[in-house]
Amino acid sequence: MAEEKVIKGLCGICPSGCGVEILMEDEKIKKIKPLKGHPLGITCTRGVHSSEIVYSPDRLIRPMKRIGQRGEGRFQNISWEEAYDFVANLIRNVVEKYGASAMAIYSGRGGFEQSLIDMFSTGGQDPISLNFLFPLGSPNNFSCSSLCNNSHRVLAPMTTLGAPYDRLFPDFENARCIIVWGANPATDSPPIYMKKIVEAKRMGVKLIAIDPIKTYTAKIADEWIGIRPGTDGALALGIANQMFEKGIYDTSFADDWVHGLSEFREYVKKFSPKEVEKITWVNTEKIEMLTNEITKPRTTLVLHTGLEYTNSGLQNIRAVLTLWALSGNLDRPGGLVFRMPQSSKLRRNRIDPPSGKKPIGHDRYPLFCDINRSGHFMEIPRAILQGDPYFIKGLIILGSSIITAYPNPNLWKKCFESLDCLIVIDRFLTNEALYADVVLPATTMYEIKSYKRYPGHISFREKIIPPVGEARNDYLILANLAKALGYGELYPQSEDEMLEFVFGQSDISIEELKSHSEGLSLNPSPMVYEKYKKGLLRRDKKPGFETPSGRFEISSNLLKRYGYDPLPIYNEPIEGPIHSPELAKEFPLILTTGSRIQSTFRSQHLNIPGLLRLQDKPNILIHPEDAHKRGIKDGDRVFVKTRRGKVTFYAKVTDKIIKGVIEANMGGGGPIQPKEWREANVNELTDFENRDPISGFPVFKALLCEVEKE
Repeated sequence: MAEEKVIKGLCGICPSGCGVEILMEDEKIKKIKPLKGHPLGITCTRGVHSSEIVYSPDRLIRPMKRIGQRGEGRFQNISWEEAYDFVANLIRNVVEKYGASAMAIYSGRGGFEQSLIDMFSTGGQDPISLNFLFPLGSPNNFSCSSLCNNSHRVLAPMTTLGAPYDRLFPDFENARCIIVWGANPATDSPPIYMKKIVEAKRMGVKLIAIDPIKTYTAKIADEWIGIRPGTDGALALGIANQMFEKGIYDTSFADDWVHGLSEFREYVKKFSPKEVEKITWVNTEKIEMLTNEITKPRTTLVLHTGLEYTNSGLQNIRAVLTLWALSGNLDRPGGLVFRMPQSSKLRRNRIDPPSGKKPIGHDRYPLFCDINRSGHFMEIPRAILQGDPYFIKGLIILGSSIITAYPNPNLWKKCFESLDCLIVIDRFLTNEALYADVVLPATTMYEIKSYKRYPGHISFREKIIPPVGEARNDYLILANLAKALGYGELYPQSEDEMLEFVFGQSDISIEELKSHSEGLSLNPSPMVYEKYKKGLLRRDKKPGFETPSGRFEISSNLLKRYGYDPLPIYNEPIEGPIHSPELAKEFPLILTTGSRIQSTFRSQHLNIPGLLRLQDKPNILIHPEDAHKRGIKDGDRVFVKTRRGKVTFYAKVTDKIIKGVIEANMGGGGPIQPKEWREANVNELTDFENRDPISGFPVFKALLCEVEKE
């Protein structure tokens, strides 16, 4: 008879650290369910399929060394000792031949594990950009923040209110109205906001969703505002126009705590409701309704990455944040609220970057690089292929698939073919691994001992199962590799040593943390609103915001210092019907990509049978009128075409997307995916050069395309 037991712990599939009860059968994970009492006691579709992912036959379980040509994917198994020696020699050869700055490291969404973040901290605002190569003398640390989340989480809020976005949260419990803008909490990770929104709806709270797609969040909303992709900034400026016109903004806050009010007021005069309707496709009645709702007390905001991916993505986000400041709903009950300061003495292993050369990308995106203490990965192809501003010859990729995530897959393949040294650390075989000299197998987070910090909370991450095969903890792989390179003393060399380093001087003991499956609070202080009046937002404890002026900066001093427009200006998408009307005749539909689906985690899990049953083919969403005009029926194979190429998808004809827009699934193009997904890399359609000028993010959500039935 099978032996069963239940373990309370954390889900190990993604970095969110949701509290779960894990049903074990014969020492293997069988299934999970939410852990009551944990602040993230919730499970998502991917977590439910934990056992399939952990025990997948596709898991990488042994170190492998390339024996064929780059791109062939032919390897032989080697021991960990051989792997460390071989990798260390590859890196030394690059350093001896080209200098330390020729080595680079990139960390993706698979690198969000807490000990990895804390033990390899750079001290910058990008938590997953790792300091691993700093002791070697290279400034070239990169992460997926070069194209995801950083505009929303770091650049826009830091240049406006002096804090990263994770210092803010929607005050759901006291809200009268929730506005979800460019986000779908139902598919976010973790899905805790969706749970709170549903609870708020039951209590009679109004819900408004602004999105070109009628997501599940929009479906349950009282109002769905369908908007042309890339024009959210214009909508926000139009609402600000009406706030000034009608005199319904918070004059007291504006006078006392805002920098740049008069310039902004002048700028938004040209964004009349009729003009904004032409730009955004949102009619004047809905603009008026939004203005009225946002300016009422207790209106909160759920904002995520949907606004980042256009030519004024960062400024779009700043414009939306400005509405919450001017409406009187910033850090007031029921609004968008700052978290209370945390109290703990948990240590991070911060190592500063070496002096000398700037990281790759600093010449083009200096604000991004300085604020994050990292390079910008969108600029690394010119360094690899042209030596501009200097050559990159070696690259470590941890937990990421560049070729499925970034525009122009063929450019990246050319880059990987040109390297002297490519090391991949991952759980599954990626495109990049096919080009690697060495592939190192990583564990899931069910297979490690660590901890997880949340805003105001911390939990212990117990090792639920031993590592599958010979897989190792990502953190230990890098720490042990540092030892092979001669600087292992900078990083604890075991999980127990790492935990002692973090908690050794803390007011929280490891044993105490282990004994509380629901975790422990780092926020004993009761909530205080209007913290800017009480010195709770600034390091010097003075009233105000942590900005150069001490105020909420509609006109950003930091942006001005770096040579950017200080106001949250709106730029029309370069590849759009207004800016490029001739191109729009050939490609009349707007292409938006990257909307998340329940079964995947970016490009991950498209090899898991249970998740593929939820969606086995890559889809586009297309409006019935657009489909009818092209003779397309639901389920048809179709070509999506842009100036850059064409890719095959399957049509999902639905009124859950506005007319004139299609959404194409991202994540396809990986080597272990089913044929339909493997042949559907949407980034063959996106544009490598079309970017936000401040963040450097590619424009993923405002391109022109056409759809044809195959």
